[in-house]
Amino acid sequence: MKIVKKAPLLFLGGMISLVSLGIPKMVQPKKNTADSVQTKVSTLQVPEGLEVKPFAAEPMLINPTNIDVDSKGRVWVLEAYNYRPGINGNPTNPQGDRIVILEDTNGDGQADSRKVFYQSPELNAPLGIAVLDSMVIVSQSPYIWKMFDDNRDGKADRKEVLFSGIGGDQHDHGAHAFTFGPDGKLYFNIGNEGKQLLDAKGNPVLDQDGDPIGPKKYRQGMVFRCNLDGSQVEVLGHNFRNNYEVAVDSYGALWQSDNDDDGNKGVRINAVFEHGNYGYVDEMTGEGWYVNRTNIEKEIPLRHWHLNDPGVVPNLLQTGAGSPTGMIIYEGNLLPSIFQNQMIHTDAGPNVVRSYATTPWGAGYEARINNLITSKDQWFRPADVAAAPDGSLFVADWYDPGVGGHQAGDQAKGRIYRIAPKGHAYKKTNFDLSTPELAFKALENPNLEIRFLAFQALKKMGNKAESVLENEFNTNENPRFRARAFWVLNQGSRSNEFILKAFEQANPNLKAMAIRAAKQKPFTEWSTLAAKAAKDQHASVRRELAIALRHLSGEEVNQLWASLAMRHNGTDRWYLEALGIGADGNWDERFAAYAALKPENSKGYSDVVWRARTEKALPALIELIGNTKSLAYFRALDFMPGEQKSEALFTLINGKFATDVSAQLEAVRHMKPAYIASHPEVKIVLSALLKQISGKQYLELVDYYQLKEESPRVLGMILAGTESSKAGQVVYNLPGGAALIRSKFFTGKEAEQLALIEMLRWQGKTESAQLLYEATANPKLSKAVQMQAARVIGNAYPTEEFVLDLLEKKKIATAYVPLVVESLQKAWRKSIRMKANSYLAKHQTETKKAHPAMAELINMSGDAVKGKVVFTNSCTMCHLVNNEGIDFGPKLSEIGTKLSKEGMYMSILHPNAGIGFGYETFEVKTKSGDTYQGIIVSKNETDIMLRIPGGIVKSFKTSALKSYKQLPESLMPEGLADGMSTPELVDLIEYLSTLKKK
Repeated sequence: MKIVKKAPLLFLGGMISLVSLGIPKMVQPKKNTADSVQTKVSTLQVPEGLEVKPFAAEPMLINPTNIDVDSKGRVWVLEAYNYRPGINGNPTNPQGDRIVILEDTNGDGQADSRKVFYQSPELNAPLGIAVLDSMVIVSQSPYIWKMFDDNRDGKADRKEVLFSGIGGDQHDHGAHAFTFGPDGKLYFNIGNEGKQLLDAKGNPVLDQDGDPIGPKKYRQGMVFRCNLDGSQVEVLGHNFRNNYEVAVDSYGALWQSDNDDDGNKGVRINAVFEHGNYGYVDEMTGEGWYVNRTNIEKEIPLRHWHLNDPGVVPNLLQTGAGSPTGMIIYEGNLLPSIFQNQMIHTDAGPNVVRSYATTPWGAGYEARINNLITSKDQWFRPADVAAAPDGSLFVADWYDPGVGGHQAGDQAKGRIYRIAPKGHAYKKTNFDLSTPELAFKALENPNLEIRFLAFQALKKMGNKAESVLENEFNTNENPRFRARAFWVLNQGSRSNEFILKAFEQANPNLKAMAIRAAKQKPFTEWSTLAAKAAKDQHASVRRELAIALRHLSGEEVNQLWASLAMRHNGTDRWYLEALGIGADGNWDERFAAYAALKPENSKGYSDVVWRARTEKALPALIELIGNTKSLAYFRALDFMPGEQKSEALFTLINGKFATDVSAQLEAVRHMKPAYIASHPEVKIVLSALLKQISGKQYLELVDYYQLKEESPRVLGMILAGTESSKAGQVVYNLPGGAALIRSKFFTGKEAEQLALIEMLRWQGKTESAQLLYEATANPKLSKAVQMQAARVIGNAYPTEEFVLDLLEKKKIATAYVPLVVESLQKAWRKSIRMKANSYLAKHQTETKKAHPAMAELINMSGDAVKGKVVFTNSCTMCHLVNNEGIDFGPKLSEIGTKLSKEGMYMSILHPNAGIGFGYETFEVKTKSGDTYQGIIVSKNETDIMLRIPGGIVKSFKTSALKSYKQLPESLMPEGLADGMSTPELVDLIEYLSTLKKK
């Protein structure tokens, strides 16, 4: 039997999609790549008046992941030849990866010198570098290393562990780069694989509250601040996915990007409020954004970050699909004004370097995109950006057909580009630290290492530099330079005085800076500062004060918070979330002080009640729910502590909601199962409500509250073909459900048996597959029933091996073997399909001719119209394009923007060479003997939700599981292209190439 051509195309598109770039041997660079580099640089587009030129290229460097530019104008590069070989199968260098220093020694604007600063077998695909005088900080999970060039010869002399235990070894979501802040501290972040922070000896690092930094307190990705020696670590934000390289401006404000689960157009830019929650997973349960919830956002990019939930800081900007990487705050003046004092950000996915021009909005910001570099070359993969001493920018280009998914399609290339005004030659910038005046001039430089050196020099000068710094703080026309002077002054004995002076400035950024500084050290004038800040006209200043109140207690603090809350205007979500941060740990006292001010008629009252985390706010919240029936207020109940919620909701059901079924249902959904089980009067109401609803809404309630008495009705839905698959899941979850299905199957009529078979085919349980097998072997059943059972028995992924075992043991009747084999022909694994075919007595293996080589394929032209037909027939069982298809693998609506044709071919021809982030294969084994493989939709301490092939989501209690583990294999089946002719494959790629960002 020929393998059918409709084997599903799964997982093309991971993070830059599932970029499966399984190249078995390293592609060697040409001896002279100047021509090709010059050709490619011509595809890079920059604004009028600027130019981009190559500074260095292969073989001088390869695969740059992160860069820094030092005070001498040299570019330090982290290389990643040994990038994720356990996943992509690429060769490795046993000597390890390198840190190289590139320098232009003859002034022609191109690097002509390369030094290897460090190479070691333990250096494998590091992701972050910060050069700070003789100390170089390198980030590579599980370590943060400090390397020292003691004799300044460009070679590392010694290495120390700064932090350890960070998750994400050989993973892009681990430890990222450090940066030097204007306050003299270090800032850094880790993605959601990082999970924890240990010290050099392996002991848990404690946060600002004295708690271990780990998943018990913090969720997903985090942002940190610490001293240069690694002491006094603070967690400044959490619940990011893969926040990549935090950037700090001169006022001490934090900015970064965060990547979405692939294919959801949810890449975001964040203004980081200290101690904020950023919503990647449910704050309370840890459940993923896929999980249904009250007041769920309509648009997936917003749903992705739980933006409708109280306690989530808003996103500054969402940029769509991408693979965001390095970021800086450019505070130079060489580039046009539109790029000055703004974020400069590299996004390797859409092949772009951008600026985000921010302006104040309420207590937060709004932003617009200004492109700095764009390119039609889909191999252009900007990975990082850094400012040089002369104010020009350097951009590292990973240069590859794809990015992400732990793939590297080319191990031999890598480029560094310089962006500057046309004709602006790259020359060494001289600076002098010998006097306070000269040192401050160096502190004004856009290059971070020069600023580090100047900061340290001025700090060391102490009182000798104070008058110069104070003069600059008072008179400098550039407020960012005044801020830099302040941070050095803040290191001395008069810090209290300078904090108060900073707050007296008219510029709200300087005022906010003063409050940030007051948080970082003992500050004796707190009452004076806070009293003024609470009355300030600028919402951004009051925001910073609200945040500063976090974990402070006392009546004075409570009254301050209440006065700030009274000034909430009811429209500023940024301000509201700052209030929430400031009340954390003290909500009872904060809300009591607020309530004493009689705020009921204020514009922001309902918002504050919605955001509150105290039972003291419950009566007000219940009143709002009763008056408005708003889903937003219902959702707030999920964040409210205590056990009084269910009783209050039942009062609403019997009162204001007495005649409103939809409101009653929403109220019931927010009652705890234990409460309903122990209150018969509530159960009576629930039973009456269930009679008035149907479909998924009905099934969800039956499943959640485990209402065994509803089993007959659920069974009736199966027999009627109404939500059959979901109804089957529910009835199997109910006590006695499996026995009910079995009994009905062998006593029902033929039509009922066929309806049950339609449900059973997708369940993927041992009981369901066993029942289908028994149906094929029971002579008392009609031929139609026996044949249909045989025809679908192998359709469910989790029971494919069970069915193969039946064939192996010859338990399938000879007449039905072809049907059973046919049922396995849409198996996700090629090995299953091949093994099934071997059991056909007259089977003749049909060897598929190999497709042409990659070099030939990429030069073939296809027909996109025909390719769409191929996609519809072969791919829509796993992928969505413009909301058509099945939501299982990555969404492909913009895959043509993300991947070159090479990347697409490699994804299809080598699917197991890599797996897109968020689409890893997990295996779940239940204590009852079932095995499931799929994608984790959501996971917390008590529940796991698994999406299995076909888009079906199954829920498991962790207490019912025997084991749970990640598998190295992709769910994307090998041999996809075997079911297509070469013209069909080429047509498919042609069609996918047309799917671009609009």
